[in-house]
Amino acid sequence: SAVDIVTVDGHEARGLVASGNRYLDVRLEEDFEKGHVEGALNIPYYSSVTPQEKVKNPQFIEQVSSLFGKDEVFLVGCRTGVRAKRATVDLLDAGFGNVKYLAGGYLAWLKSTNEEA
Repeated sequence: SAVDIVTVDGHEARGLVASGNRYLDVRLEEDFEKGHVEGALNIPYYSSVTPQEKVKNPQFIEQVSSLFGKDEVFLVGCRTGVRAKRATVDLLDAGFGNVKYLAGGYLAWLKSTNEEA
């Protein structure tokens, strides 16, 4: 895809969330439950992940559309950022023009906390 991804780091992500922007975590529910950004919404990008394959959630765009407006600014993250980057591309392709990708995912968010402490 030739879309331009707007990438933010952990510090920028914290600022965006602090100023009222929402955070979408695209991990599987069981991974999300292990720890996530406070107030984050969870819509899995994959419906299943096994060592052999990753199956994309066929309702992903539809589910995101039910919670977020196409013009809304929101962040997309996962644990390390790989899955979130794919999800961000799909969302941009689907017309979500203000979505921002959290590089490094939840781990980058946690790292930015430790640096401030």
